[in-house]
Amino acid sequence: MITTTAFSGKRYAVLGLARSGMAAVESLLAGGAEVTAWDSREEPRRALEGRVELADPLNIDLTGYAGIVVSPGVPLNTHPIARVAEAAGVPVIGDIELFALARPQLPPHRVVGITGTNGKSTCTALVHHILQSAALPCRMGGNIGLPILGANPLDAGGVYVLELSSYQIDLTHSLHCEVAALLNITPDHLDRYDGFAGYAASKARLFAMQRPDQVAVFGMGDDETRAIAMREAARHEAGRVQSVDGQDLLALQAEWPSLQGPHNLQNAAVAVAIAEALGLTPAQWKPALASFRGLPHRMERVAEANGVLFINDSKATNPASTAPALAAFPPHPSRRVHWILGGLPKGDDLDECAPFFGNVAAAYTIGDAGPLFADLLGPYMPVTRSEMLCEAIQQAMAAAKPGDVVLLSPACASFDQFRDYEARGDTFRQIVQTLLSPEGSTAAIPGCA
Repeated sequence: MITTTAFSGKRYAVLGLARSGMAAVESLLAGGAEVTAWDSREEPRRALEGRVELADPLNIDLTGYAGIVVSPGVPLNTHPIARVAEAAGVPVIGDIELFALARPQLPPHRVVGITGTNGKSTCTALVHHILQSAALPCRMGGNIGLPILGANPLDAGGVYVLELSSYQIDLTHSLHCEVAALLNITPDHLDRYDGFAGYAASKARLFAMQRPDQVAVFGMGDDETRAIAMREAARHEAGRVQSVDGQDLLALQAEWPSLQGPHNLQNAAVAVAIAEALGLTPAQWKPALASFRGLPHRMERVAEANGVLFINDSKATNPASTAPALAAFPPHPSRRVHWILGGLPKGDDLDECAPFFGNVAAAYTIGDAGPLFADLLGPYMPVTRSEMLCEAIQQAMAAAKPGDVVLLSPACASFDQFRDYEARGDTFRQIVQTLLSPEGSTAAIPGCA
């Protein structure tokens, strides 16, 4: 694991004992810290009995504690731990801050931090893939993969590639990334912030932690990201801020089967800028873009049969993240997208998707948002009120012609019918593969009659 003697003799509280919380506890203990830990669930508490003090930090005297480590899922704007910590003069931090504190004792390395509302998981995985392909020691973590503290330190010359959500950045105070990147900012998670401006300010903090000689990379698709880029250009040394739009890579995109669409062009452009900032050459990153396989639930190619392509984009939980998926499949020559959408809505419109309605051959609405979305889309395209995912897939499959695309890109959260977006995407994949099999029976799949 990653740890440091800087923790030795200090007292930390850890609130929340899921994966990153447990990794934080183990790292702190290995570094010689005294740890108080708590979770509302009994099972993780029992696993730590005898090794830590088990107590809720809301109910103890926090005087003298070096920090309270909380899960990124803890809403600092409403949870009482923020008020209690402030009164005690104790910082509220996350596992990424513990990693930042451990860095001085790690073998010489570099850190890449990637954030943005949409695309950051794909971009992070792509950068990791490029570095692996170039035989550089690298580790992927943060908001993707295993907790970064649970990994063994990289050898000298290694690169840590971190996907960072705004929640994680909020809990981080001293992570100066050798290369930091912001893909985009669109309204999301506004229940955690003082409006859109507060959310954008959270993303901007990743760059405020950098030194002026470190590299900052920005997408160019929205005003908020461009504004942060302009501010950082004034603070960083000349040439250390790069703004990219991907147009110089457009001619190559046809060679990347898992990186189609304008959003993936931006992901690739940012990844290439990061790779070159780390010293890689086109001879290293070009073949890696072509061999990248993508991530589950993010424009994932589930199957292709009878000339119809089936795409699982279940990770698209808001209209802004669905819009690029629709844009990826323009008419050829006629409309070809059979769009399955709906779930638990995050808003009452699909305005961000509207520029690409002309790509949609038909829509199939499901879940709580189904009636609303059917009404919104009715003037622009044929709509089937499917209600359930299984029915939507069957109806789209029956209507699709060779050259068409059956696209699950819900523009909604999943929690009305599924545990999470992964369960929704897994169900889509299972149904499609079952229907395309010789037996073709979905009777054993939950939610399919």
